[in-house]
Amino acid sequence: METDSSRRTFLGVCLGGLGIIAAAAVSWPLFRYLAPRSASETAGKVVIPDTDVRNGEAKFFEYAGSSAVLIRKKNGELAAFSAVCTHLGCIVQWEKAKQGFLCPCHGGRYSADGVVLAGPPPRPLKKLPFTVAGGNITIG
Repeated sequence: METDSSRRTFLGVCLGGLGIIAAAAVSWPLFRYLAPRSASETAGKVVIPDTDVRNGEAKFFEYAGSSAVLIRKKNGELAAFSAVCTHLGCIVQWEKAKQGFLCPCHGGRYSADGVVLAGPPPRPLKKLPFTVAGGNITIG
């Protein structure tokens, strides 16, 4: 009788340990997906070849864990912005024909300089620092 009790205890401990391991195996990826990225994971620079952005066009990319956009105005001038609308965080779209940004969520409009033209956005788009050297544009 004593061996049955100790055998049941041993199997219960093993089963409990396997349950804990299984819960951890499921919880860890879920935690990593939901947790915000650390500064070391999102920091860095993005390099875009100068030839990738033609006059009047935009190039969207990920910068610091968020969407960003590099535009070349029709006059050839470059500008880099966060592509996140300052109203509710939607991703703005570049309208090549109008040379401006449109937020598809609530109709907010921004100029090619990131200034609010219409709609509910309370602030202009955040400007990003960039440099141009050796045929490359480096954001950050």
